[in-house]
Amino acid sequence: MVKIRLARRGRKKLAIYDIVVADARSPRDGRFIEKIGNYNPTTNPATIVLNEDKALKWLLDGAQPTPTMKAMLSYRGVLVRKHLQIGVLKGAITQEQADAKYETWKASKDNKVQGKVDRLATEKATAEKSRFEAERKVSEARAEALRKKQEEATQKLVTEINEAATEGAENATSAE
Repeated sequence: MVKIRLARRGRKKLAIYDIVVADARSPRDGRFIEKIGNYNPTTNPATIVLNEDKALKWLLDGAQPTPTMKAMLSYRGVLVRKHLQIGVLKGAITQEQADAKYETWKASKDNKVQGKVDRLATEKATAEKSRFEAERKVSEARAEALRKKQEEATQKLVTEINEAATEGAENATSAE
């Protein structure tokens, strides 16, 4: 049996996966028939680069995706294309209708993904702005505390000088 599955590569805690078509009996990172893409789960949203035409060809030829790959193929629209292509082969719809349905589905999916990317970017910018604002407030509070401390030290010094001057004046009058 032929499977569409992931083959791990990359270093520890920074995995990158190849999407491969392999014999079910071969090991996970072992021999494969064809590499049809790659998957990077460390980005947000996860990056899936997939040759959709080759994936569709293998699915129509009988390759079975693993559960993880089935979710990815569904996310990328390959399973929708397979479903529509089977409808074309059975004569339920024409190729033009199938292509139109797929393009509308793909456009709505791309809008959703772009919306998530935009939302994440705005959240990141907002968090950075609030973090900067909090840091600015802390910095201002430190500067204010330092200014007050310097004023108190100056005031104390002035008082000591005034006291010394009055004591000096009193000593000078008592000495006369």
